[in-house]
Amino acid sequence: MIIQIKGNVKYPITLDPSVWIFDDRKVKLEEGFQDIPPSNHKEIETSIKLNKPSVNNSIKKYNKKELLENSYLMPIKEFIENAEMSENVLEVMLFTQDGSVTITKDQLLNSFLLFSIDGKQIKDQGPAYLYFGDGSNKDNPIKGVKEIKMI
Repeated sequence: MIIQIKGNVKYPITLDPSVWIFDDRKVKLEEGFQDIPPSNHKEIETSIKLNKPSVNNSIKKYNKKELLENSYLMPIKEFIENAEMSENVLEVMLFTQDGSVTITKDQLLNSFLLFSIDGKQIKDQGPAYLYFGDGSNKDNPIKGVKEIKMI
């Protein structure tokens, strides 16, 4: 139940979505696609960089009941940046249980991975579903993402 990031990257990485439940970067599913006016996108991104939440620092403040009842998304951009994708990458192949899907680099960078449904790890068609940041595939996410390959 891992996701590999590889291909045209400097550092291939392996993601384990099962540990993200305690990661401060996660977002509730219902909050992930709220409309943000375009003028605020840069301001929000700057705010996130300045106040980058630390991983696992606030475990004590989580309400266990809340963690076990909500569905959560993880923004993928920081993981892709850590892998240091080559500048000449234009497309990305997502390998799933059912085959592969090709998306653009920009679509990937603005995407979320759904890793928890109603407080439970995704086992059926898991370990994660990919949602585009604009919500355009909100009703039909890319399920069963197991590998992200930069091409």
